[in-house]
Amino acid sequence: MTIHKQQDGSKLTIALEGRLDTVTSPELENELKQSLDGVTDLTLDFAKLDYISSAGLRVLLSTQKAMNRQGSMKVVHVNEVVNEVFEVTGFTDILTIE
Repeated sequence: MTIHKQQDGSKLTIALEGRLDTVTSPELENELKQSLDGVTDLTLDFAKLDYISSAGLRVLLSTQKAMNRQGSMKVVHVNEVVNEVFEVTGFTDILTIE
């Protein structure tokens, strides 16, 4: 998985490429922990994300909880495969997906 990060003041966009799974989710978790200080607007761009596992969902859930305290988070450009995982797991009710 590749993580592309773009910050503009308190707005942060993180674009993921590849697979967010048991192997790669700790990398994203560490990146988010280091990057969220002072961020009030987080966008996760999944245009090039091919797959998400339960480990990836756990990272999204903890990030959503953190952003609920300090601002907002949205997920954009979700493909059919990832969106189906979100629907089956109920994450469509938890996340803001555009």
